[in-house]
Amino acid sequence: MVLTDLALYSDRLYMAAVAVYVLAMVLHGVEYAAERASKQVLVGAGGPDVEVEEAPARPRSERYGRMAVSLTVLGVGLHLVSIVLRGLAAERWPLGNMYEFTSAITLAAMVTWIVMLRRTPSMRPVGMFVLFPVVVLLFLGGTVLYAPAQPVMPALQSYWLVIHVTTISIASGLLLVPGVASLLFLLRRSGKLPEFAAKLPSADVLDRLAYRVTIIGFPLYTFAVIAGAIWAEAAWGRFWGWDPKETVAFVAWVVYAAYLHARATAGWRAERAAWINVLGFAVMIFNLFFINMVVAGLHSYAGLPG
Repeated sequence: MVLTDLALYSDRLYMAAVAVYVLAMVLHGVEYAAERASKQVLVGAGGPDVEVEEAPARPRSERYGRMAVSLTVLGVGLHLVSIVLRGLAAERWPLGNMYEFTSAITLAAMVTWIVMLRRTPSMRPVGMFVLFPVVVLLFLGGTVLYAPAQPVMPALQSYWLVIHVTTISIASGLLLVPGVASLLFLLRRSGKLPEFAAKLPSADVLDRLAYRVTIIGFPLYTFAVIAGAIWAEAAWGRFWGWDPKETVAFVAWVVYAAYLHARATAGWRAERAAWINVLGFAVMIFNLFFINMVVAGLHSYAGLPG
């Protein structure tokens, strides 16, 4: 009965986190819309040749943005407790099915975003665009992908579940943020929707964000792929078998390696490198959903309700 209660509390905290993220996304949207209207400077006259500039009151966009960040931090707290309670309820590491995997990826993405926002507060207008894919993934996780808390199948009862699946979850969450940043970078550089794009951080800031997070996420993703190969040898007697999941994971690794190489190559540092990063992001999403849910293979552990 206690474990059932823990599972119920986990599910409720998951839904609460989604609701808080949605509200934070809405406030970021209001901040984005109000930013241009709130840019004003109060100037007082001190004489014909003297101008006295007074400190302007905090604009509404600033208040909405701060509220959105606070709600995002609250959502991360609820999200984390939800995952912990899920593990306690199932009496195992909470990464045994697609519902839990999606929850872990999105939590990693949100923690990454908060850390980057702490280091670069000017990135705050991007919050709405980071939260949108996270909210979509969490909605799918809580509906289509939801699975009750229960033990995992024998093939997943290994300490490699903790090592491999945890690192691949964190790496995937990390790489979600630069994918969004590169998309916004391309929008900023394209010159399309100028009034909309003008409220974004500069193209250089977005490009640096994408690059810095990728150089952290890529080594972690590399380690996760290697750990998966070691687990495959222990479970199936071979390090690599060109299973669909393995193949697409390797393709994603090649794409991200190409992005880092292109980012360091003259003539490829701008739009071309960003397009490669967006391709890597698309391959990751394809691997997460289509390969796990549609294509049959040795990694078909989606845990979808039947």
